[in-house]
Order: sequence, then structure tokens, then C-alpha cells
Amino acid sequence: MMKLSIILPTYNQEKLLGRCLDSLLDQELPKDEYEIIIVNDESKDGTLDVARQYAIENPNIKIINRENGGAGASRNTGMDHARGRYLHFVDPDDYVTKNCYPYLLQLAEEQDPEILCFEHVKTKNGTDILPVKEHQSQVQTYSKYTGTAFIANFKYHNEVWWYLIKRDFILDTGIRFIEGKWMEDVILTPTLFLQVRKLIYSKIDVYRHVIMPNSAMTSKEPAHYNKLIGDIEDATYIFHELIEEIPEEDTITRDCKHRIKTKQQSLVFFMLVRLMKSNLPVNSIKDKLQGFKSIQAYPLNHFLGKDFQGTGYSILTYIFNRERLMYPFMRTFRFLYKPAIRIYSLF
Repeated sequence: MMKLSIILPTYNQEKLLGRCLDSLLDQELPKDEYEIIIVNDESKDGTLDVARQYAIENPNIKIINRENGGAGASRNTGMDHARGRYLHFVDPDDYVTKNCYPYLLQLAEEQDPEILCFEHVKTKNGTDILPVKEHQSQVQTYSKYTGTAFIANFKYHNEVWWYLIKRDFILDTGIRFIEGKWMEDVILTPTLFLQVRKLIYSKIDVYRHVIMPNSAMTSKEPAHYNKLIGDIEDATYIFHELIEEIPEEDTITRDCKHRIKTKQQSLVFFMLVRLMKSNLPVNSIKDKLQGFKSIQAYPLNHFLGKDFQGTGYSILTYIFNRERLMYPFMRTFRFLYKPAIRIYSLF
């Protein structure tokens, strides 16, 4: 029985793909119980050669080549070809801990959740992999929620790599990744969780998210940077649709709705931060803010709180909420510091 499909969208990752695959293969699972689906998004480097070499030696690795369409399209392609009972979307510059999947799948088989969340660590190296014995002690440390209750109680992560998804569940919902845009996992995670009847949050330490200095989300190339700003704007409107669909029936649904509003306004906040460092005319922000006002995403009245707190956030939110201060501030920032200065040091 195919228990797990690991979906790996890849684009120009020849240097890091091997480390990721080594970690995915370092599992005490029969090869016929899990598959690794590498979706090559028309890489221009040696990514495909690396993938082929691993596939020769490991029959549970499948390679799918597709025209370049971005991470969302590649993940959808992988999902369409997956056969496992559960899906795990992994980024090729990240990796997983040694022998983590047997313990995750043991818990999945015992509890039968639609979503199985687990622990992760952000890292800059490849040396912090837990010993196998620690996974065993973590198997029985877990909590149960509905997706709505989980959102209500926790500052959830946007990314899709920190949980397994039951394949039949996501297929039944018809939910797919948005293609051709950034922020696809920012949108998919809450959309999916709001449909979940049974979510398990486990203390099993599984994932290593590697902080890359030149990732797509941190690139300052003007065309890419401006597209990212536009995609964040689009995501803000999609969040409005999610918010409108959440009923306020009790404390849990009200808290869930508030957290989704906080996430929505965090998109606006970080979009404004990026606009400060972009080459887009400051006056163009006025039209964006007018649209955000129409969906109550601006002013940022739901942003500060448990999820986002600190002096930097407070100062910038105060400025961003006052347009008469914000526009001169942005012009001064651009003049004095230039887009290359990292405002994130405030936080």
C-alpha cells in the first residue's frame, strides 16, 4: 500500500537537491510504501541530471518534467500523479530529519486525521538532525482540533511543508494551488484548514526549513519584486472572501475570523514595507489603499496583537495608518536609505 507521496517541485536546485533527497531516503520505510515525486519545472541547470541519478538508484523516485509554471503549478502536477494516502509538499532546498516518516505515518494510521501537523526548525546549516530515538518519544505527544479551532488558537504557519494532507480529503475539497502567482501556500493553508474536521498537531520534529539569502521571496530584482507586490495585493482580496465565509457562531469561530483578519492585514503591512523599497511611484499606493479600505483590510486595526508585536511593528503601523505621515516617510526612506537597506532589522 502506498502510504505517502512526497511532492518536490524543483527549479534550478542542482546544488541542494541531493541533500534534500538524501534526507527523504534516510527513512526506515519499504520503498513500495512511499514515493518521491520530483516535478522539474523546466530547470536550466543540472537539476534534472541530479534527479535522474537518484532515480536510477531508487525505484520509488518518479520524475515529471513540465513547462515552467512556478511552484503552485508544479505542486498541482505532483498532486495529480500522487498515489499515497497522505501527501507531503517539500521544498528542494530544505530537508527532513532522519527516519521521521515512519513515526508520522504510525500516528496518521492510528488517528486518521485529514491534516497532520508537526514541528520544524529554521536553520542555515545541515547539521541539526535529531537522533531517531527522540522521534519515538514524541509519537504520543499530540493534540486534536478542527481546522477552525486550530486557527483560532495558534499563529499558524503559511507554508505547506509543516503538515501532511490526506490525499482523498484535498481531492474531495477541490482545493488546488493558485498557479502563476507567489503566495500560493499563504492562500492554500487557511483555505484548506477551514474545511478540516480532524487535525492532529504532533510534537514529532520533522522538517528543516533552510534560510536562503537569495530566495525568490527575498529577491530585489525590480520586475520580480513588483510582481510579488501585485501578488500580495491579490492575496489580500482572496483573504477577504475567506473572512466573509466564516460564520461568527461562537468564541472559536470569532477567534478564527480575527486571526484570518490579522493574517490579511499582515499581507498589507508587509506589502507596504516592500513598496517602501520598490521603484513603484509612491502615489500609486493611494489606489491600492482605497481598494483595501473597501474590504476593511486598511487601516491596520487587526494587525498588532499576539501574533505581531514589538517596537518596529508598532512604529510602522502607526505611520502606515496615517497617510499624511506615510507618503513623506516613504519618500524620505527611499532618498536616504535606498531600496537595498533592510528595514527588517527593526524587528
